[in-house]
Amino acid sequence: MNILGIDHIELYVGDAKQAAFYLVTAFGFKVCGQGGPETGLAGQRSLLLRQGEIQIVLTSGLVADHPATEYVRRHGDGVAVIGIGVDDVADAYRELTGRGAESVSAPREYVSTESVSMESGTEQRVVVAEVSGFSDVTHRLVERHGTHREFLPGAIEVTEPDPHSDGKVLRTIDHIAICVPAGGLGPTAGYYVDVFGFKPIFEEYVEVGGQGMDSKVVQSPSQHVTFTLIEPDPRCLPGQIDNFLAWHAGAGVQHVAFGTDDIVKAVRSLGDHGVRFLGTPPGYYDTLEARVGHLDAPLDDLRGLGVLVDRDHWGQLLQIFTESMHVRRTLFLEIIERRGALTFGSGNIKALYEAKNSELSGTTAT
Repeated sequence: MNILGIDHIELYVGDAKQAAFYLVTAFGFKVCGQGGPETGLAGQRSLLLRQGEIQIVLTSGLVADHPATEYVRRHGDGVAVIGIGVDDVADAYRELTGRGAESVSAPREYVSTESVSMESGTEQRVVVAEVSGFSDVTHRLVERHGTHREFLPGAIEVTEPDPHSDGKVLRTIDHIAICVPAGGLGPTAGYYVDVFGFKPIFEEYVEVGGQGMDSKVVQSPSQHVTFTLIEPDPRCLPGQIDNFLAWHAGAGVQHVAFGTDDIVKAVRSLGDHGVRFLGTPPGYYDTLEARVGHLDAPLDDLRGLGVLVDRDHWGQLLQIFTESMHVRRTLFLEIIERRGALTFGSGNIKALYEAKNSELSGTTAT
Protein backbone atom coordinates (compact mmCIF):
# COMPACT_ATOMS: atom_id res chain seq x y z
CA MET A 1 0.00 0.00 0.00
CA ASN A 2 1.48 3.30 -1.10
CA ILE A 3 0.01 6.31 0.73
CA LEU A 4 0.41 9.42 -1.43
CA GLY A 5 -0.95 12.12 0.90
CA ILE A 6 -4.10 13.78 2.19
CA ASP A 7 -6.41 13.92 -0.81
CA HIS A 8 -9.12 15.97 0.94
CA ILE A 9 -10.98 16.46 4.19
CA GLU A 10 -14.77 16.41 4.45
CA LEU A 11 -16.55 18.44 7.10
CA TYR A 12 -20.10 17.66 8.12
CA VAL A 13 -21.73 21.02 8.79
CA GLY A 14 -25.16 22.39 9.57
CA ASP A 15 -25.18 24.72 6.55
CA ALA A 16 -22.71 24.01 3.75
CA LYS A 17 -23.35 27.30 1.97
CA GLN A 18 -22.79 29.35 5.11
CA ALA A 19 -19.60 27.46 5.97
CA ALA A 20 -18.36 27.90 2.40
CA PHE A 21 -19.03 31.63 2.51
CA TYR A 22 -16.73 32.02 5.52
CA LEU A 23 -13.92 29.92 4.05
CA VAL A 24 -14.15 31.75 0.72
CA THR A 25 -14.35 35.32 2.02
CA ALA A 26 -11.97 34.97 4.97
CA PHE A 27 -9.50 32.27 3.89
CA GLY A 28 -9.46 32.70 0.13
CA PHE A 29 -10.85 29.31 -0.88
CA LYS A 30 -12.86 28.95 -4.09
CA VAL A 31 -16.00 26.86 -4.59
CA CYS A 32 -15.02 24.55 -7.44
CA GLY A 33 -17.71 21.85 -7.37
CA GLN A 34 -20.98 20.68 -5.92
CA GLY A 35 -23.21 17.66 -5.58
CA GLY A 36 -26.57 16.68 -4.17
CA PRO A 37 -29.71 14.68 -4.87
CA GLU A 38 -29.58 15.65 -8.54
CA THR A 39 -26.15 14.01 -8.87
CA GLY A 40 -27.06 10.87 -6.95
CA LEU A 41 -26.03 12.01 -3.46
CA ALA A 42 -29.31 11.25 -1.75
CA GLY A 43 -30.17 13.29 1.31
CA GLN A 44 -27.19 15.64 1.24
CA ARG A 45 -25.74 18.77 -0.29
CA SER A 46 -21.96 18.99 -0.77
CA LEU A 47 -19.65 21.78 -1.91
CA LEU A 48 -16.03 21.33 -3.01
CA LEU A 49 -13.56 24.08 -2.05
CA ARG A 50 -9.97 24.37 -3.23
CA GLN A 51 -6.86 26.44 -2.59
CA GLY A 52 -3.36 25.35 -3.57
CA GLU A 53 -3.23 21.59 -3.02
CA ILE A 54 -5.96 21.75 -0.36
CA GLN A 55 -9.37 20.23 -1.07
CA ILE A 56 -12.24 20.62 1.41
CA VAL A 57 -15.70 19.12 1.02
CA LEU A 58 -18.53 20.65 3.06
CA THR A 59 -21.54 18.36 3.44
CA SER A 60 -24.91 19.06 5.03
CA GLY A 61 -27.57 16.44 5.59
CA LEU A 62 -30.96 17.22 4.08
CA VAL A 63 -32.85 14.50 5.94
CA ALA A 64 -32.91 13.45 9.58
CA ASP A 65 -31.33 10.02 9.09
CA HIS A 66 -28.36 11.14 6.99
CA PRO A 67 -24.96 10.53 8.68
CA ALA A 68 -24.06 14.22 8.36
CA THR A 69 -27.24 15.22 10.21
CA GLU A 70 -26.49 12.84 13.06
CA TYR A 71 -22.82 13.89 13.19
CA VAL A 72 -23.71 17.58 13.50
CA ARG A 73 -26.34 16.82 16.13
CA ARG A 74 -23.80 15.01 18.26
CA HIS A 75 -20.56 16.90 17.59
CA GLY A 76 -21.43 20.16 15.87
CA ASP A 77 -19.59 21.09 12.68
CA GLY A 78 -16.38 19.11 12.28
CA VAL A 79 -14.11 16.90 10.23
CA ALA A 80 -15.89 13.61 9.57
CA VAL A 81 -13.82 12.16 6.72
CA ILE A 82 -10.09 12.32 6.04
CA GLY A 83 -9.42 11.35 2.44
CA ILE A 84 -6.11 9.55 1.84
CA GLY A 85 -4.65 9.25 -1.63
CA VAL A 86 -3.33 5.81 -2.60
CA ASP A 87 -2.11 4.31 -5.85
CA ASP A 88 -4.41 1.26 -5.71
CA VAL A 89 -7.66 1.45 -3.70
CA ALA A 90 -8.60 -2.22 -4.09
CA ASP A 91 -5.20 -3.33 -2.80
CA ALA A 92 -5.19 -0.78 0.04
CA TYR A 93 -8.74 -1.72 1.06
CA ARG A 94 -7.84 -5.43 1.18
CA GLU A 95 -4.69 -4.75 3.16
CA LEU A 96 -6.32 -2.42 5.68
CA THR A 97 -9.38 -4.59 6.36
CA GLY A 98 -7.10 -7.62 6.59
CA ARG A 99 -5.13 -5.84 9.32
CA GLY A 100 -8.20 -4.96 11.33
CA ALA A 101 -9.77 -1.82 9.87
CA GLU A 102 -13.55 -2.01 9.63
CA SER A 103 -15.07 -1.69 6.18
CA VAL A 104 -17.37 1.32 5.79
CA SER A 105 -17.86 1.00 2.02
CA ALA A 106 -16.27 -1.29 -0.56
CA PRO A 107 -14.35 0.07 -3.57
CA ARG A 108 -16.48 1.83 -6.18
CA GLU A 109 -15.61 3.70 -9.31
CA TYR A 110 -16.61 7.12 -10.60
CA VAL A 111 -16.02 7.83 -14.29
CA SER A 112 -16.55 11.14 -16.04
CA THR A 113 -19.34 11.21 -18.62
CA GLU A 114 -16.59 12.42 -20.90
CA SER A 115 -14.42 9.54 -19.79
CA VAL A 116 -11.58 10.38 -22.14
CA SER A 117 -10.13 13.85 -22.13
CA MET A 118 -10.20 15.44 -25.57
CA GLU A 119 -6.88 17.09 -24.76
CA SER A 120 -4.88 14.17 -23.44
CA GLY A 121 -6.82 11.03 -24.32
CA THR A 122 -6.60 10.02 -20.67
CA GLU A 123 -9.51 8.44 -18.83
CA GLN A 124 -10.92 10.61 -16.04
CA ARG A 125 -11.58 7.99 -13.36
CA VAL A 126 -11.70 8.01 -9.56
CA VAL A 127 -11.89 4.93 -7.33
CA VAL A 128 -12.82 5.24 -3.64
CA ALA A 129 -13.46 3.03 -0.63
CA GLU A 130 -13.94 3.84 3.05
CA VAL A 131 -12.59 2.26 6.22
CA SER A 132 -12.74 3.07 9.90
CA GLY A 133 -10.50 5.70 11.46
CA PHE A 134 -11.11 6.82 15.04
CA SER A 135 -14.36 7.59 16.83
CA ASP A 136 -16.85 8.86 14.21
CA VAL A 137 -14.14 9.84 11.70
CA THR A 138 -13.63 7.60 8.69
CA HIS A 139 -10.93 7.39 6.03
CA ARG A 140 -11.79 7.59 2.36
CA LEU A 141 -9.18 5.90 0.19
CA VAL A 142 -8.87 7.71 -3.14
CA GLU A 143 -7.24 6.57 -6.38
CA ARG A 144 -7.21 9.11 -9.22
CA HIS A 145 -6.58 8.65 -12.93
CA GLY A 146 -6.44 11.42 -15.51
CA THR A 147 -4.83 14.78 -15.92
CA HIS A 148 -7.83 16.95 -15.03
CA ARG A 149 -8.71 17.50 -11.39
CA GLU A 150 -12.02 15.71 -11.34
CA PHE A 151 -13.26 15.03 -7.82
CA LEU A 152 -16.03 12.41 -7.86
CA PRO A 153 -17.36 12.44 -11.43
CA GLY A 154 -21.12 12.06 -11.46
CA ALA A 155 -21.42 12.73 -7.71
CA ILE A 156 -19.51 15.92 -6.90
CA GLU A 157 -18.96 17.58 -10.24
CA VAL A 158 -16.24 20.18 -10.77
CA THR A 159 -18.00 23.36 -11.88
CA GLU A 160 -15.12 25.83 -11.81
CA PRO A 161 -11.45 25.54 -12.78
CA ASP A 162 -8.81 25.32 -10.09
CA PRO A 163 -8.14 28.71 -8.50
CA HIS A 164 -5.06 30.53 -9.70
CA SER A 165 -2.17 30.41 -7.26
CA ASP A 166 -1.57 34.15 -7.57
CA GLY A 167 -2.51 35.86 -4.32
CA LYS A 168 -3.35 32.58 -2.56
CA VAL A 169 -1.59 32.14 0.75
CA LEU A 170 -2.41 28.56 1.80
CA ARG A 171 -0.67 25.71 0.06
CA THR A 172 -1.22 22.32 1.68
CA ILE A 173 -2.43 20.41 4.75
CA ASP A 174 0.64 20.12 6.97
CA HIS A 175 -0.89 17.94 9.68
CA ILE A 176 -4.12 17.13 11.49
CA ALA A 177 -4.37 17.27 15.29
CA ILE A 178 -6.68 14.78 16.98
CA CYS A 179 -7.87 14.80 20.61
CA VAL A 180 -8.67 11.48 22.27
CA PRO A 181 -9.92 10.74 25.80
CA ALA A 182 -7.47 9.78 28.53
CA GLY A 183 -6.31 6.23 27.88
CA GLY A 184 -6.98 6.49 24.15
CA LEU A 185 -3.59 7.74 23.01
CA GLY A 186 -1.75 4.42 22.92
CA PRO A 187 -4.51 2.42 21.19
CA THR A 188 -5.14 5.15 18.60
CA ALA A 189 -1.46 5.53 17.77
CA GLY A 190 -1.13 1.74 17.67
CA TYR A 191 -4.02 1.49 15.22
CA TYR A 192 -2.29 3.77 12.71
CA VAL A 193 1.04 2.02 13.19
CA ASP A 194 -0.28 -1.55 13.02
CA VAL A 195 -3.06 -1.10 10.45
CA PHE A 196 -1.97 1.80 8.24
CA GLY A 197 1.77 1.25 8.52
CA PHE A 198 2.46 4.72 9.92
CA LYS A 199 5.63 5.38 11.89
CA PRO A 200 5.76 7.04 15.33
CA ILE A 201 8.04 10.05 14.83
CA PHE A 202 7.64 12.14 17.99
CA GLU A 203 6.16 11.95 21.46
CA GLU A 204 6.25 14.08 24.58
CA TYR A 205 4.53 14.90 27.84
CA VAL A 206 3.83 18.55 28.64
CA GLU A 207 2.78 19.84 32.05
CA VAL A 208 2.28 23.54 32.64
CA GLY A 209 0.05 25.51 34.95
CA GLY A 210 -1.25 22.39 36.65
CA GLN A 211 -2.48 20.97 33.34
CA GLY A 212 -0.91 18.03 31.56
CA MET A 213 -1.17 16.27 28.23
CA ASP A 214 0.51 13.44 26.39
CA SER A 215 1.03 13.49 22.64
CA LYS A 216 2.28 11.14 19.94
CA VAL A 217 2.83 11.97 16.28
CA VAL A 218 2.39 9.26 13.64
CA GLN A 219 3.26 9.70 9.98
CA SER A 220 2.86 7.75 6.77
CA PRO A 221 6.04 6.29 5.20
CA SER A 222 5.70 8.89 2.41
CA GLN A 223 5.77 11.61 5.14
CA HIS A 224 2.77 13.26 3.45
CA VAL A 225 0.13 12.28 6.05
CA THR A 226 0.80 13.33 9.64
CA PHE A 227 -1.50 12.97 12.64
CA THR A 228 -0.74 14.62 15.98
CA LEU A 229 -2.59 12.66 18.68
CA ILE A 230 -3.25 14.28 22.06
CA GLU A 231 -4.80 13.05 25.31
CA PRO A 232 -5.29 14.87 28.63
CA ASP A 233 -3.61 13.73 31.84
CA PRO A 234 -6.49 12.94 34.24
CA ARG A 235 -4.14 13.39 37.22
CA CYS A 236 -3.87 17.10 36.43
CA LEU A 237 -6.29 19.98 36.35
CA PRO A 238 -8.74 19.91 33.42
CA GLY A 239 -7.75 22.11 30.50
CA GLN A 240 -8.41 22.82 26.84
CA ILE A 241 -8.17 19.15 25.76
CA ASP A 242 -10.80 18.20 28.34
CA ASN A 243 -12.97 21.07 27.11
CA PHE A 244 -12.72 19.89 23.53
CA LEU A 245 -13.66 16.32 24.44
CA ALA A 246 -16.66 17.53 26.46
CA TRP A 247 -17.94 20.03 23.89
CA HIS A 248 -17.27 17.74 20.94
CA ALA A 249 -18.76 14.74 22.77
CA GLY A 250 -15.73 12.53 22.31
CA ALA A 251 -12.62 12.16 20.20
CA GLY A 252 -12.27 14.25 17.09
CA VAL A 253 -10.17 16.57 14.96
CA GLN A 254 -9.15 19.54 17.10
CA HIS A 255 -7.40 21.49 14.37
CA VAL A 256 -6.19 21.32 10.79
CA ALA A 257 -2.82 22.94 10.03
CA PHE A 258 -2.52 24.67 6.66
CA GLY A 259 1.01 25.11 5.36
CA THR A 260 2.13 28.39 3.81
CA ASP A 261 5.36 29.61 2.23
CA ASP A 262 5.15 33.07 3.86
CA ILE A 263 3.35 33.23 7.19
CA VAL A 264 3.76 36.99 7.61
CA LYS A 265 2.05 37.60 4.26
CA ALA A 266 -0.57 34.94 5.01
CA VAL A 267 -1.54 36.26 8.45
CA ARG A 268 -1.75 39.83 7.19
CA SER A 269 -3.98 38.80 4.31
CA LEU A 270 -6.22 36.58 6.42
CA GLY A 271 -6.50 39.21 9.14
CA ASP A 272 -7.49 41.82 6.56
CA HIS A 273 -10.30 39.48 5.48
CA GLY A 274 -11.71 38.98 8.96
CA VAL A 275 -9.89 35.92 10.33
CA ARG A 276 -9.49 36.22 14.11
CA PHE A 277 -6.36 34.72 15.65
CA LEU A 278 -5.63 33.74 19.22
CA GLY A 279 -3.84 36.52 21.06
CA THR A 280 -0.20 36.29 22.14
CA PRO A 281 0.93 37.99 25.36
CA PRO A 282 3.45 40.80 24.60
CA GLY A 283 5.88 39.28 27.09
CA TYR A 284 6.26 36.23 24.84
CA TYR A 285 8.41 38.30 22.47
CA ASP A 286 10.65 39.75 25.18
CA THR A 287 12.56 36.48 25.46
CA LEU A 288 11.92 35.02 22.00
CA GLU A 289 15.38 35.55 20.50
CA ALA A 290 17.03 34.30 23.70
CA ARG A 291 14.93 31.15 23.47
CA VAL A 292 15.16 30.31 19.75
CA GLY A 293 18.18 32.29 18.54
CA HIS A 294 18.33 34.39 15.37
CA LEU A 295 14.84 34.82 13.93
CA ASP A 296 14.08 34.05 10.29
CA ALA A 297 11.49 36.87 10.21
CA PRO A 298 11.58 40.43 11.61
CA LEU A 299 10.67 40.49 15.31
CA ASP A 300 8.44 43.54 14.86
CA ASP A 301 6.40 41.68 12.22
CA LEU A 302 6.04 38.63 14.44
CA ARG A 303 5.07 40.74 17.46
CA GLY A 304 2.57 42.83 15.50
CA LEU A 305 0.85 39.79 14.05
CA GLY A 306 1.11 37.45 17.05
CA VAL A 307 3.07 34.77 15.18
CA LEU A 308 4.79 32.15 17.36
CA VAL A 309 8.26 30.75 16.71
CA ASP A 310 9.91 27.53 17.81
CA ARG A 311 13.15 25.79 16.88
CA ASP A 312 14.20 22.16 16.70
CA HIS A 313 17.34 20.40 15.47
CA TRP A 314 16.41 21.03 11.85
CA GLY A 315 15.30 24.65 11.79
CA GLN A 316 12.57 27.09 12.74
CA LEU A 317 8.81 26.73 12.74
CA LEU A 318 6.46 29.71 12.61
CA GLN A 319 2.83 29.19 13.56
CA ILE A 320 -0.38 30.86 14.64
CA PHE A 321 -3.82 29.54 15.59
CA THR A 322 -7.22 30.92 14.69
CA GLU A 323 -10.08 31.29 17.07
CA SER A 324 -12.65 28.54 16.59
CA MET A 325 -15.37 29.55 14.17
CA HIS A 326 -17.85 27.11 15.68
CA VAL A 327 -20.43 27.71 18.40
CA ARG A 328 -19.05 24.83 20.47
CA ARG A 329 -15.53 26.34 20.32
CA THR A 330 -14.11 23.04 19.07
CA LEU A 331 -12.49 22.90 15.61
CA PHE A 332 -9.98 25.64 14.81
CA LEU A 333 -7.21 26.11 12.23
CA GLU A 334 -3.46 26.58 12.34
CA ILE A 335 -1.31 28.45 9.85
CA ILE A 336 2.23 27.08 9.76
CA GLU A 337 5.45 27.81 7.91
CA ARG A 338 8.33 25.37 8.17
CA ARG A 339 11.81 26.71 7.71
CA GLY A 340 13.48 23.34 8.12
CA ALA A 341 11.72 22.36 11.37
CA LEU A 342 10.16 18.91 11.54
CA THR A 343 8.38 19.14 14.92
CA PHE A 344 5.21 20.96 15.96
CA GLY A 345 6.02 23.91 18.19
CA SER A 346 5.75 22.28 21.60
CA GLY A 347 8.23 24.81 23.01
CA ASN A 348 5.57 27.48 22.58
CA ILE A 349 3.24 25.91 25.14
CA LYS A 350 5.46 26.62 28.13
CA ALA A 351 6.74 29.94 26.70
CA LEU A 352 3.20 31.23 26.20
CA TYR A 353 2.15 30.19 29.69
CA GLU A 354 5.17 31.86 31.32
CA ALA A 355 4.69 35.01 29.25
CA LYS A 356 1.04 35.20 30.25
CA ASN A 357 1.94 34.76 33.93
CA SER A 358 4.57 37.49 33.70
CA GLU A 359 2.06 39.82 32.05
CA LEU A 360 -0.51 39.20 34.78
CA SER A 361 2.04 39.70 37.58
CA GLY A 362 3.47 42.84 36.03
CA THR A 363 6.99 41.38 35.67
CA THR A 364 9.07 40.47 32.67
CA ALA A 365 10.15 36.89 32.11
CA THR A 366 13.90 36.35 32.00
